[in-house]
Amino acid sequence: MEHLKEKMVESELIYSGKFVNLRKDRVTLPDGATAFREVVEHPGAAAIIPITSGGEVVLVRQWRYPVDKVSIELPAGKLSPGEEPLACAQRELAEETGFAARRWQHLLTFYTSPGFSSELMHLFLADKLVVANAHPDDDEFVEPLVVPLAAALEMVETGEICDAKSIIGLLEVARILQGKSVER
Repeated sequence: MEHLKEKMVESELIYSGKFVNLRKDRVTLPDGATAFREVVEHPGAAAIIPITSGGEVVLVRQWRYPVDKVSIELPAGKLSPGEEPLACAQRELAEETGFAARRWQHLLTFYTSPGFSSELMHLFLADKLVVANAHPDDDEFVEPLVVPLAAALEMVETGEICDAKSIIGLLEVARILQGKSVER
């Protein structure tokens, strides 16, 4: 697929933030023409599908400023420098929900929005949950929501859950668990 590759000619850092960086690159297209690309650099993230012994999924409600509303999502968070995705997932599950898991399974890794962002999301299934201490970040206000998986899937269908990582995660778990019960 080398014939589709765009080559960077120059890059300008527009913004450097705590969470993301934004740069504007001039690229040479496969036909020799040039174009500009705006790129959001992101350190990557981990998301968790926590399943209780009763087959319920633990979600979180959180205000999402960019879309100006409360969003119902899987617990998730960005990777710290040098942090492994599983360690991030374990940290975020405890911080946002007050649960820890005795069993973890990596499900998928995917780019969230490859048209403009480098964010790579690592999705984990967590079960055999035990109570831990919730301790969200100082600027993070989340509310856990425990619902049956079927109800969460219905929330996807009705648009109540409209976050991409959550839709992907819930549909993947439903596919995996189809015809099976979660081991307790």
